[in-house]
Amino acid sequence: MNTAIFTVIVLSLIAATMLWSVLFGGRLPRPFHGRACQGQGWRNAFPASSRQDIRDFLSLFVEAFAFSQKERLKLNPEDKILQIYRARYPSKWTPDALEVETLAKDIEAQYGFSFESVWHDQLTLGELFQITQKART
Repeated sequence: MNTAIFTVIVLSLIAATMLWSVLFGGRLPRPFHGRACQGQGWRNAFPASSRQDIRDFLSLFVEAFAFSQKERLKLNPEDKILQIYRARYPSKWTPDALEVETLAKDIEAQYGFSFESVWHDQLTLGELFQITQKART
């Protein structure tokens, strides 16, 4: 088989997979998709925040990662962003769809602060949510 044809086929399959995920929303990776609703964990961690604020934040996150909106409340405040990313892309050689970069852009647009200024490898969803709530006030 011609190398150019093979390359085109592989790249087309990758693009189609990414497009499918963006259009229809993918499942959370293991172990996250098997969880029950984590809403109570969010309410316990952030009792002063409204349910809508929590849902809006989680919607922004799952949208950046092209996960289904139906699964947003399966995420826990203690979940690390990099851990979720690594669950989706276990091999460092797998090309990604720029989810973290999309999240950074969306956070900056929605909440008005530099994602890069708060990023660290252990950043949890709860920490990021707390920062977004402070930025709103």
